[in-house]
Amino acid sequence: MNQPHQHDSDILVIGSGAAGLSLALHLAHLGKVTILCKGPLSEGATYYAQGGIAAVFDESDSIASHVEDTLIAGAHLCDQNVVQFIAENAKQCVQWLIDGGVPFDREESDSDDDPRYHLTLEGGHSHRRILHAADATGMAMQTSLQEQARNHPNITILERHNALDLITEKKINPQADTNRALGAYVWNRDKECVETLAAKFVVLATGGASKVYQYTSNPDVSSGDGIAMAWRAGCRVANLEFNQFHPTCLFHPKAQSFLLSEALRGEGAYLRRPDGSRFMVDFDERAELAPRDVVARAIDYEMKRLGADCMYLDISHKPADFITSHFPTIAEKLQSYGIDITQDMIPIVPAAHYTCGGVMVDKSGKTDIDGLYAIGEVSYTGLHGANRMASNSLLECVVYAWSAAQDIERQFNTILQPQQLPFWDDSKVTNSDEEVVIQHNWHELRLFMWDYVGIVRSTKRLERAMNRIELLKHEIDEYYCHFRVSNNLLELRNLLQVAELIVRCAMARKESRGLHYTLDYPDLDEQATATILVPNNY
Repeated sequence: MNQPHQHDSDILVIGSGAAGLSLALHLAHLGKVTILCKGPLSEGATYYAQGGIAAVFDESDSIASHVEDTLIAGAHLCDQNVVQFIAENAKQCVQWLIDGGVPFDREESDSDDDPRYHLTLEGGHSHRRILHAADATGMAMQTSLQEQARNHPNITILERHNALDLITEKKINPQADTNRALGAYVWNRDKECVETLAAKFVVLATGGASKVYQYTSNPDVSSGDGIAMAWRAGCRVANLEFNQFHPTCLFHPKAQSFLLSEALRGEGAYLRRPDGSRFMVDFDERAELAPRDVVARAIDYEMKRLGADCMYLDISHKPADFITSHFPTIAEKLQSYGIDITQDMIPIVPAAHYTCGGVMVDKSGKTDIDGLYAIGEVSYTGLHGANRMASNSLLECVVYAWSAAQDIERQFNTILQPQQLPFWDDSKVTNSDEEVVIQHNWHELRLFMWDYVGIVRSTKRLERAMNRIELLKHEIDEYYCHFRVSNNLLELRNLLQVAELIVRCAMARKESRGLHYTLDYPDLDEQATATILVPNNY
C-alpha cells in the first residue's frame, strides 16, 4: 500500500488541452505549475479539432462583423459584452500562438516579413476569418503548446491522473466563513491510489461532456469531470441543455468518431440524400453554410423521413488537387476506409460534439469559489449562447487562458500556500469484483441520453431520461461508497451528474432555441434568458 502524500504547487491545472496548456505557459514564470491529464498529454478534444480558430486578420473583415455573426449563430442568447470581449482580444491571443510556433497556413505569395494567413470560411461566418493548419489545426496547436510545456522547468505534467474531487475550505470545515479552493484529490492510475494535490489556485480546463451520448466526435476523456466536480463543490452551472451535434461525422462500421470538418462545406461540399439530390436548400437559404443546429436537424429529419442510416457529404465536384491540398488528413483517413473523397460521396451522421453550457464564470474565468477558475469547454462564459459558431471554441480557450492568467498574476503574491490537507480515506472500502455493473450502466446511460435528450426532444422523453438517471445515480452512489475508485467509476459518476444537469436545464426551457429543440414547445420566446442551476451548497 502506498503511503499518503501531498503534492504542493502554486497553480494546479486540471486538463491539458488548448486552455490548460496556454494558461500554464502564461503563468509558469511565477512559480510551480502542475498539469493533470487523464491519459497521455495529447489525448483531449483540442488534438482532434480540424477546422481552425476564428479571428479578424483580414482588412475587409471587422470585429463588429465577428460579434454579429456570433450573436446570430447563438440565437441571440449570447452575452454581447462577452462576445465583444473575446472578438476584441482574438487577434492578439492568436498572435501569441503564432509567436509560440503554431504553423498556421499562409498564402503562397506572402513574405516572412509581412505574412498573410490563408483564411477559410465556415458555417455562420460572413467573412473568411478562420486561421488553420491544413485540416489538423488542433493537432498543430496541441503539439506546439505541449512541446513548450514539456520544456519549461516550472511545469510538471502528471499523465494518467484523474481529478476525483475538489478540496475546498467548506469541504474540510462546513462551518467556514469562506470557501476557497485548496486543491484536489487525484486518482493515480498507475499506482492505483488517491493522492492529495494542494495549490494556491486551481484551474478547471477539463473540456466538455459529449461522452454522455452514444455517438460523439469527442475522445473518451470528454466525460464532464470538471462540470461535475464544480457542481459538487458549490458552483452554479448554466445552459447545459445546449449540446451541439456536429452535423458531419463519418458513418462507417470501423470509424468510431471521425469528424469531417465544417471547412469541407466552407470550401463548397454539398450535403446529399442517398439518391444524390441536395437537401439543405430546402431548409435554409444559407444551405450547407447554415449554423450547425440547423444542419444537424435537417440531416436528422431526412434520415428519419427516408428511413436512411445516413446522409452524404460530397466535395467530388471540386478539382482533385484542390481537395487533397486543403484536406490531406481527411483524404488519407477516408482512403484507409476505401473512400476516395475526390470521387465518392462520404456517408455521414450527426454526433454529439460540443457542450455549450458549463460552469458559470466571469470575464477572468473565475467561478463562484475563490481561487477556482474554469476555462475552455468546461465553462459557461456567455460566448456561445444557444449554439456555438464554428471555430469560436479554440478561440475561447486561448482568450480565457490569457484573461484568467492575468487575474491570477494580479493576486499571486497575496495568497498563501495551503497547509497540510486531509488525506483521502479509503479504509472502509474494498476492491470491486463486479466491474460489469459499471460497464452495463455506462452503456445504458449513453443510449437513453441519445434517444431521449438528443437532437429533437419532448417533455415525455426528458421525463423518461430523468427517471432512468435517478435509478442509476442511486446504484452508482451505493457502489461508490463501498468500492475503491477506478477510472471507469469516476467517469460514470461524473457523467451521471452531468446528465442530470443537462436534463434539468432542458426541462426548464419552455421554448425551442438553437440547439434545444422540443416538440412540446416549438416556438421561440420573445425574451432570451440563460438557464441557471444553483446547487444546494451554493
